[in-house]
Amino acid sequence: MRGHREQFGVLCAGRFAMPFGNTSVMDGKLEFVRFAVQDGSNVSALCRRFGIGRTCGHKLIARYRAHGEAGLAEQSRRPATSPARSPDAVEAAVLGMRRAHPAWGGRKISKVLRREGTGSPAPSTVTGILHRNGVELGLLGGGAKPFGRFEHAAPNDLWQMDFKGHVALRQGGRLHPLTALDDHSRFSVVLQACINETGETVKPHLIAAFRRYGLPQRMAFDNGPPWGDGGRSNFTRFTVWLIEH
Repeated sequence: MRGHREQFGVLCAGRFAMPFGNTSVMDGKLEFVRFAVQDGSNVSALCRRFGIGRTCGHKLIARYRAHGEAGLAEQSRRPATSPARSPDAVEAAVLGMRRAHPAWGGRKISKVLRREGTGSPAPSTVTGILHRNGVELGLLGGGAKPFGRFEHAAPNDLWQMDFKGHVALRQGGRLHPLTALDDHSRFSVVLQACINETGETVKPHLIAAFRRYGLPQRMAFDNGPPWGDGGRSNFTRFTVWLIEH
């Protein structure tokens, strides 16, 4: 029996470790129990020589005596019962509701099932049921796919320009926030408080951005002032000026 410790390794979580050399785990178990069931055998000494714990050794001996070689095969660690598992009716209701509403996730399905009186599974339980049955959940827990953001390949390929609404000032008048965003870097090349939305007001701020960051290849904006006149014509004096530059 010399060298068995090196052959079979040590016990990992109640199992024989994979052996080194050509001897299989099953062969190692068989050799151990055949020595161990002999009259006058020293089980503790055998366990030390085979590199396993005594608890494991006595368990293997008991299995061998009860079931022969078949008792030495790896046993499933799955519990015989799952008292915390959801009833089949609830699981079927979750899967049926998901099929009917592919965009719903655990929270939505849980809420609707409680409202309809079909059990009261927690959102995490619903999510677990979906995962266990191979249902792929989106980024938000429902059927939504991750948002695919577009962006241009290099700075100054495209600037997006707009007024972000306007707000009243305490001293009277209104503030008009002007923004221009580089589509590649998501950097605001213009962020300016303006007194109105005319071309005369916008032009100096845009010229300052051109001088600092360079001219963009393209600009995108809506048809509101000063870029458009609400769709009544193709260009304004301001957009003609932009085209010329």
